[in-house]
Amino acid sequence: REVQEGSALLVGSGAKPRPSHHTIGHSPPDVTQSFPEGRANVATEGHTMTDTPTFGRYTELPLDQMTPEQQAGYRYLVDGPRGRLPGPYKVWIHNPALVRAADPLGRHFTPGASSLSEREREIAVLVITAHLNSDYPVWAHEKRGKEVGLPDDAVEAIIGGRPAAFADAREQTVYEVALALAERRIVANGLYDRAVETLGHVSITDMIVLMGYYTSVSMTMNFYAVPAGTTGISR
Repeated sequence: REVQEGSALLVGSGAKPRPSHHTIGHSPPDVTQSFPEGRANVATEGHTMTDTPTFGRYTELPLDQMTPEQQAGYRYLVDGPRGRLPGPYKVWIHNPALVRAADPLGRHFTPGASSLSEREREIAVLVITAHLNSDYPVWAHEKRGKEVGLPDDAVEAIIGGRPAAFADAREQTVYEVALALAERRIVANGLYDRAVETLGHVSITDMIVLMGYYTSVSMTMNFYAVPAGTTGISR
């Protein structure tokens, strides 16, 4: 079962609550009151669009209100390997050139495409998204991490900012390196040597760029204040 970045999934039972700048499971924030009274529409890139937010505080573009370039970017996603408009791409479609640059990188990290196992991938994703306090991807990847076999207590420890431990040497190394990078710590020589020996440079670079990709996902969701589980408009 493939989970693309930022897909909205239900949290498994037994998940513990965590501090957050949004309340998980609540409706997206109503930001329409920030507009002058009586203002029905807002102009954007030559279009007129409703000012009612549909994805956090972002107002998604209906297909018939997209520019030709945006429509081509939309078709590139839904007619391509993804077959849909997942998570951050609901916002990124506003910038179709970015979509065409980001999509191949994101697809590199789908299950089986990179050198990382699904469990290793989820460890790194959980570390960086939880560190950035981003509800939307944490919510999705808490469930996905448990689905691929990560221990519940380890997943919940990562999200809660508590120490976690893994019996598998590669998984433990991914966790320690990801944590050092997310917390902007110096990677000690001993950890560096262990990572090179255990993971190798291919997996190390996959992990680092994966974390960079999910930093972009998390910052997008945080800027647009997208709560966990938000589905956006139906297409």
